[in-house]
Amino acid sequence: MNSSFSEFHLRTSISSGAGSRSLLPQMIQGLGGKRAILFTDKGLTQAGVAAQIIDLFKSTQESVELVGTFDEIEQDAKAKNVTKAVRFFKEQRADALIALGGGSVLDAVKGIKWMLNKGYNDVEEVLHTSIREFLPEAQPTGIPHVAIPTTAGTGAEVSPMAVIFNEKLGLKVVVRTPFLSADMAILDPELTVGLPPKITAFTGMDALTHAVEGYFSTTSTPFTDSYALYAAQLIAENLPTAVKEGNNLEARGNMLMASAMAITAFGFGNNGVPVHNMAHVFGAKFRIPHGLANAVLLPNVMAALPSFYLPKIKGFAKALGIENSSSHPKECLTEVISFIRNLRHQIGLPDTFAEFDLDADSLQSIVTDVQSDSASGKFLIPADIITKVTEEVSGLTPSKVNQ
Repeated sequence: MNSSFSEFHLRTSISSGAGSRSLLPQMIQGLGGKRAILFTDKGLTQAGVAAQIIDLFKSTQESVELVGTFDEIEQDAKAKNVTKAVRFFKEQRADALIALGGGSVLDAVKGIKWMLNKGYNDVEEVLHTSIREFLPEAQPTGIPHVAIPTTAGTGAEVSPMAVIFNEKLGLKVVVRTPFLSADMAILDPELTVGLPPKITAFTGMDALTHAVEGYFSTTSTPFTDSYALYAAQLIAENLPTAVKEGNNLEARGNMLMASAMAITAFGFGNNGVPVHNMAHVFGAKFRIPHGLANAVLLPNVMAALPSFYLPKIKGFAKALGIENSSSHPKECLTEVISFIRNLRHQIGLPDTFAEFDLDADSLQSIVTDVQSDSASGKFLIPADIITKVTEEVSGLTPSKVNQ
């Protein structure tokens, strides 16, 4: 156990189960909201998922109304989307936030709440580097906020941080403050059944990466370990079913809970996150979805940094359900890596970024970019390890990476 100072809190009230979205109007009213805005994306509007939320307010007995829908949030929670959404919220004289979507939407709405609370108008002007706030600087916003994830991956509905993509800088910036997470979250598996198999797969691998990086963090605690290990068990048991049987509500529901648990471990055991350091850079440079970046990178990073994982590897092997895992840490790590590679193959995900046609010239600064990732904390990946992993996952020949 780590004996140094640690922080752990669960701020968000979670309602889960099929049909739990029906509680939404009551939740908004209970939080003091009267004029809510629904924030989502075009895909969920077109798929009819947003309509399922909008309809709740047409028949509600509560004294709360939905005064607008903003569905212009794009992949990676772009800064320009957040700035435009803040303006829309003010124009509609709204007082409550509803986030419906995957990690990009959930993070964007946290960014909107932070902007409204700070009185900022243009997020690109203020987010030049990552921001971390503590009490007493950090205070409750007083803005009712309910998050409804439609993917089981980021767990952004319960985490106290948001990743915003500052396009002008080409940089993913992290905002972290104790009151950033939603007041309430709704984990309704019925809203995830339409998610395509590939997105179900890579968002699930994102959750597994959160469990890995929460568990092996240098600042992990028994609190974070318990969430990480059970999340890993749920993912190993349910992700293949959720991918292959999209209508399986039990598997979908378990994945939603695993996602929320995994990010809780990650968020409070958050030092030493090498997979995320690399995924942030590949995502920002090449527009690779975050979950897919993690899925490709995870086993390669674990293989390249064995000393980081060896001390606690046996516990993780047990959580994954690896029977009779080796008592020798190095062999056990090999077994865990093989399990992850097999799981990734089973759910139909690639082992490189070849489909994205990476540009060799853009990889020349990869070491600097990864080591300057704002989520690095006190853990810097050695340059030779970054180069090695990049060669393995880029889909390019090593000579092109090292030109």
